Amino acid sequence: MTRIRGDRTPAWSQLQAHYQNVGQGLDLKEAFAQDAQRFARFSQNAPYIFADLSKNLLDTQAQDLLLQLAQQSGVLEHRDAMFAGQAINNTEQRAVGHALLRNPPVAPTDRAWSATENIANERTLVHPTLDAMLAFSETVRADTGITDVVNIGIGGSDLGPQMAVLALDAFALSGKRLHFVSNVDGHELAAVLKHLKVGSTLFLIASKTFTTIETMTNAHSAKAWFTAQGGTDTARHFAALTTNVAAAKAFGISTTFGFWDWVGGRYSVWSAIGLPLAIAIGATGFRDFLAGAHAMDEHFRTAPPEENLPLRLGLLDVWYRNFHGFTSRSIAPYHSALRRFPAYLQQLEMESNGKRVDASGESLPFGTSPVLWGEPGTNGQHAYYQMLHQGTDVVPVEFIAVKKARHSLPVHHELLLSNVLAQAQALMVGKVDAGGHKHFPGNRPSTFLLLDDLTPASLGALIALQEHRVFVSGSIWGINSFDQWGVELGKVLAKDVQARLVSGDASGLDASTAGLLARLRS
Repeated sequence: MTRIRGDRTPAWSQLQAHYQNVGQGLDLKEAFAQDAQRFARFSQNAPYIFADLSKNLLDTQAQDLLLQLAQQSGVLEHRDAMFAGQAINNTEQRAVGHALLRNPPVAPTDRAWSATENIANERTLVHPTLDAMLAFSETVRADTGITDVVNIGIGGSDLGPQMAVLALDAFALSGKRLHFVSNVDGHELAAVLKHLKVGSTLFLIASKTFTTIETMTNAHSAKAWFTAQGGTDTARHFAALTTNVAAAKAFGISTTFGFWDWVGGRYSVWSAIGLPLAIAIGATGFRDFLAGAHAMDEHFRTAPPEENLPLRLGLLDVWYRNFHGFTSRSIAPYHSALRRFPAYLQQLEMESNGKRVDASGESLPFGTSPVLWGEPGTNGQHAYYQMLHQGTDVVPVEFIAVKKARHSLPVHHELLLSNVLAQAQALMVGKVDAGGHKHFPGNRPSTFLLLDDLTPASLGALIALQEHRVFVSGSIWGINSFDQWGVELGKVLAKDVQARLVSGDASGLDASTAGLLARLRS
């Protein structure tokens, strides 16, 4: 595999020239007027998803040059290396195997996973571990004595399963309430505990190492509450999603489900970390979730570049970030069940690609990850759409809509879909026949992702699509999208500051931290 950083390819220079000559002046209304086939040319089907890219600031020449950029950068070879189990996470010398978790029991891509003997051996444990986890989920679902399940984790051990449980509420088992505690702020745990009964609660402690300070602080407080309320059977009321079986046993937990170093936290919802989702939607639903993601994996792995949706979206992200200079992207899911999807995507993209050096440690001369933000429509329309339509910054918007409603309020769904279509239209066409405060410049780009239905399979495909588009942009930028060293420094300093909060010792601190420390102790 040969990777060439995008800015060192001929296509990058050609894209710069094309942007200067054509791209920066592209007018979407004119583009549609001049090309009756623009919608068809810039839209496509992928597993469970229809994507309309036609309202983006993109013409056929830019799209062709972007595909050349991918070819010259070695993105497809990099993709193949990931699927083959090579250690593409070079700073930690690990493979990147979350897609392996989605393979059916017998899959051709399984046989490619022989890059190292260790990974080849671990691969054989994927389905036995999945089977055991799903069997446990069915036991919990059948246990009428358990009414509340509390997942205690943080980061990828919280954002993924929480987002997915909310998204698939229409498929959830009644009689089981799922709660998620991630913040070390005791207000969050206390707010959950006050509604629970000790005899009917199951706690899931999600920490690969069983040492994550926020998670373990919450876990020990939950156990203390359990004991104080008269709980005695820790083994029945606690389970762990961890590889540190010894630490879990010392905690009093006998039921554990593990995963592997080649499963990154923000890619772990497909592993044992997905246990809360499995409890909510059942083993069959969880397997459908995996199958939908696997279908998108196969699309990414095999579709021609010009019809490869993750590739096209990742390249569009590079086009906007590095040539148009757009610094953020707004996520607008027009489905209330996807209300945590923007937060999930924030970790997925910003933790993966928020890097200032490439994979070899060299400083980058260009921007990488955009800022991702958003809220469900139509709430966002009454909050920040003012800026999207008339603000000084151009922010590409990614609309997500679902054709089928899973409620019996048809007028609501008609109004919802009307709004999402209208907002995408309004961003593009604007209102140029009015002046001053009522002038809308228009020509503001958006992508439209349409699902026929929000199901376990379609959600799996949607998440996998986002994972792979992040891979593509990171590959073009020459970075390692699978480490996260930037989260470590604050953790290290917090341990020192915590001791100082107790002792009051401010020696060696900067004046601001010392002053704040004194105020907090006064």
